[in-house]
Amino acid sequence: MSQIGFIGLGIMGKPMARNLLKAGHSLVVYDILPDLVSELVAAGASRGNDCADAAARSEIIMFTLPKRTFLLGRA
Repeated sequence: MSQIGFIGLGIMGKPMARNLLKAGHSLVVYDILPDLVSELVAAGASRGNDCADAAARSEIIMFTLPKRTFLLGRA
C-alpha cells in the first residue's frame, strides 16, 4: 500500500486517519496541535515534523483543514 501523508487531525481528519490505519494503510500525520498527532502515533502512524516533512515522506497527501487559506499560507 502507498504511504499516505495526512495533514489536519481535527473533527473530520482524526476519524478519517484512524479509519485508514484500521484498514492497514501506512500514515505520516501532522497537525498544529501536538496532542492530536500523539494520539495517531499511538495508534500506529508516524509523526511528521511539519507539513513539508509529512508530504516529502508520502506518495499520497490528504488535507482536512478548516479553511482553504491555510493551505495557501494566508491564514
